[in-house]
Amino acid sequence: MAPILVNKFGVWLNNMPILKGKLSEYRLGVDSGGTFTDICALDEKTGAFTIWKVSSTPADPSVGITEAARSMHRLLKERDGTDPNFSFFGHGTTVGTNALIERRGAPTALLTTAGFRDVLEIARQRRPELYNLQTMRPEPLVPRDLRFEVTERVQFDGSVLTPLDEHEVRKLAPVIKASGVRAVAVSFLFSFLNPDNERRAKAILEQEVPEVFISISSDIVPEFREYERTSTVVMNSYLGPIMRSYIDRLEGNLAEMVPSGIMITQSNGGLIGANVAASQPVRTVLSGPSAGVMGAVEIGRQIGRGNLISFDMGGTSADVSVISKFAPRYKPMANVDGFPIKIPMIDIHAVGAGGGSIARNDHNLMKVGPRSAGANPGPVCYGLGNLEPTVTDANVALGIVNQKHLLNGRMKIDANASRAAVAKLGDSLGISGERAAAGILQVVTANMVNAIRAMTVERGLDPRDFTLFSFGGAGPLHSGYLARELEISEIVIPAFPGVMCAVGLLTSGMRMDFVRTHYHVLNPASVDGLQQQFAELSQLANKWFDEESVASLRRNIKVAVDLRYAGQAYELTIPIMNATGRTSYDELVASFAKAHRERYGYTIDEECIQITAVRVEAFETLAFEAAETERPVSAAAIAPIEYREILDIYEMKSYRTPVYAKAELPREVEINGPCVVEQMDTTIYILRGQRAIIDRGANVIVTAG
Repeated sequence: MAPILVNKFGVWLNNMPILKGKLSEYRLGVDSGGTFTDICALDEKTGAFTIWKVSSTPADPSVGITEAARSMHRLLKERDGTDPNFSFFGHGTTVGTNALIERRGAPTALLTTAGFRDVLEIARQRRPELYNLQTMRPEPLVPRDLRFEVTERVQFDGSVLTPLDEHEVRKLAPVIKASGVRAVAVSFLFSFLNPDNERRAKAILEQEVPEVFISISSDIVPEFREYERTSTVVMNSYLGPIMRSYIDRLEGNLAEMVPSGIMITQSNGGLIGANVAASQPVRTVLSGPSAGVMGAVEIGRQIGRGNLISFDMGGTSADVSVISKFAPRYKPMANVDGFPIKIPMIDIHAVGAGGGSIARNDHNLMKVGPRSAGANPGPVCYGLGNLEPTVTDANVALGIVNQKHLLNGRMKIDANASRAAVAKLGDSLGISGERAAAGILQVVTANMVNAIRAMTVERGLDPRDFTLFSFGGAGPLHSGYLARELEISEIVIPAFPGVMCAVGLLTSGMRMDFVRTHYHVLNPASVDGLQQQFAELSQLANKWFDEESVASLRRNIKVAVDLRYAGQAYELTIPIMNATGRTSYDELVASFAKAHRERYGYTIDEECIQITAVRVEAFETLAFEAAETERPVSAAAIAPIEYREILDIYEMKSYRTPVYAKAELPREVEINGPCVVEQMDTTIYILRGQRAIIDRGANVIVTAG
């Protein structure tokens, strides 16, 4: 496959002259998927992107990533006439996520305060699904025989009631060693107020069993809520040896090409150094989807769209997130595969609706997903053994997707096999194959509409106030349906939807979150007391900036406070505009009331408000100069490469539909739907009544009729 060169805004650069012998520094971003590993190189001087793909190696992603980096190195050296200098290497990893889902983490032990051995199983004493009598909780990551109680006790005010019994910890060390565990988690009661006992226990274990990975809750989650804190630190230790081994291999493979080391994307969209990711892998559990959201933020900034619904549809799932005023929304905690993680992260809602989602007859009702054919065997049209129709097969059967191949001819497909599989499903439901294919798209659309409503309408937001930002291999196929159902007037499809995560990696800076539990009633006196808390956390943030060698001009700090009504179970994070945390009682009350009304639809003016925590976000701001863009071509002819009969699933009527090659379409010339626009990494379907232009950055802007 020939390399794809684009400038900062996505404009094609294949025909632009290359200056031989120039010395450029490149930022590399790598996104490792199930089928392909995408790598993007951003020239820091010219703002040009170079994009490449290699096959992924699921058994060990570091192999495919290394090959991608070597391929890019060869390409740039041949093109530029000199060895490229890789100043940055960013990577979004699913190693931790996959290890958790597949239960391939390291055998782990837990040390906890005497009497609290069973907190992982007691949890919150409620069923995960209130009205589902068959629901099953996942087995704890640490079995009961590997959970050990230690004599110690810190009280609710941080004072030590019972000192740590160090002899008891030393006696446990050989038991832990004999058990064969590779990791230990330490979670003591109220350690977020006084971490001394946890730190001492860790020091003893490091002396006695130095070969095991050890993490303590006061380092990972210095916040109240014992169950969530324990669950998070256990997960961190469970993933620690796996992540450390992976990072060591990857850094070793890339040492010559990337002497500066590698950076890893966190679940909050920011980057951390490999050393931090190796010691706190729980921060990376949702790193993959977060990079795509950050890429959407950057492109939104370039084109002046600050309020976006980020819609990422791949082969297995569709991920939805909301971007307001050029910033993603965050949440302080998430549930991943049944386990709570109390780490700040981008608020992303995933639903089992992707191109590989399987359609089936469920008691004479059509169901689509969440079960997926994935990349292998994949949809029926791949010819790799799957016989159940998928969403991709429905698109093929209706003529929307190319009838002969994908990926610009590199992947042959069997359209007849798709039609046969869809027709068989239709027979079982007593409908035609054509009606079954339309039904598959209607059902999967409804599933994705519900996901968007969950992130907007159910949060007090009107989706009509946002632009739908659609990416992923399957996103541009379905975004027209979503916009119609939700009455969204504009869709933005970026220049290369399939590599958005890599784009996000290139444009993201480093980030670290600092938090401290600070439980007080909100009143003028307690607001004044926040200053000291913010000052101390800001000192930690600046120390982190120094350790990571972040340039002073790129350093930024944001502060926030967690508030709730007395008696509420959960709180809202309220940002404070002044970076020092200086604010007034009236401003905080007003901000909390506005946020509460937006989230829950009401306020209780006479109710007491409580402070539960203070937060400081330290992040790096990157600034790249935009490269010169080509003049828009408006006089070129718009010539379809072919016509296909495509069924409108709303009217159940077929239209002779033009199919365009995106690379041949002129800039800033309107095309009307229905039509199909094909490019290497996706297919764009513009519905009847919608119209689109390709802007100067090669983004497709679709407007509803």
